[in-house]
Amino acid sequence: MAQETLVVKLPPSAATDLRRRLQAGQFEWRSVPYAAFSARGEDTTVTFYTSGKLLLQGPDPAGFALRWFDLRVAAPAAASAPAAPTGSSAPAGQVTTLPTIGSDECGKGDYFGPLVVAAVRLEPAQTRELIGSNVRDSKTLSDEQCLKLGGALRLRYAVAVRRLDPPVYNEVHSRPGALNGMLADLHAQAIRELVQPGDRVVVDQFADERLVASRLKGLDIALEQRHRAESEPAVAAASIVAREEFLTALKNLSEQFGVQLRKGAGAPTDASAREFVRMHGWDPLGQVAKLHFKNTQKIRV
Repeated sequence: MAQETLVVKLPPSAATDLRRRLQAGQFEWRSVPYAAFSARGEDTTVTFYTSGKLLLQGPDPAGFALRWFDLRVAAPAAASAPAAPTGSSAPAGQVTTLPTIGSDECGKGDYFGPLVVAAVRLEPAQTRELIGSNVRDSKTLSDEQCLKLGGALRLRYAVAVRRLDPPVYNEVHSRPGALNGMLADLHAQAIRELVQPGDRVVVDQFADERLVASRLKGLDIALEQRHRAESEPAVAAASIVAREEFLTALKNLSEQFGVQLRKGAGAPTDASAREFVRMHGWDPLGQVAKLHFKNTQKIRV
């Protein structure tokens, strides 16, 4: 069943009463940054932020609000979406009354090329127009599809991209525990470029939630971090833009050095790395590769 998102603005002082009502039911309580409380039950997630925003996510958030909180609110109406292409796995998406920023990354598991993070901001009507479209998790699309869709998304929607090319990546990664910190910085920078007060922000979770939350502290946003967040249209769009940026950068590096630099970190990548070293020597390898990967040691053998 499709999930809907509903946001209601209430006084922050309402937190105690709302929590007391939920405690009469069977809910799983959890900790969420900047939230007075968050709980899940009846297939619905309820989060009340200290700013006074009540965020309800489930198949019928308006009905839930009426049953548990005596709040009469109109459920957001979903616009009809174009039919998804046959055989596609387009995200079901969430109908939301808030502008939504989604962010995702590409290149983290690739030996060659940069680390890229993209963020995409969608108004509610734009979210609805992507539901059921071919905009979905970039891992389910071909390189050619990502390159075409990425360019189209940049033209139509608000997009921010941050990337670390290999020389800078290698320098920063030499610091202990730096990878997740680098990713959190890139996510926060891209989000901050697009964010407006009251936005809903959805991040494809990659580590402890506090890493991103601490870097977005002070923003008036409803922040969500979850795994496999590409079911959210804004995150799916961000995943495509990030992959488009990565593929373009990889192609440019291949042309610059005259070696076809492969994606991933498997045997074809090792073969590309050996060819690169044969042509250019060891020292320039850090200009195209993430040197901490095991591939660096494998090609020395």
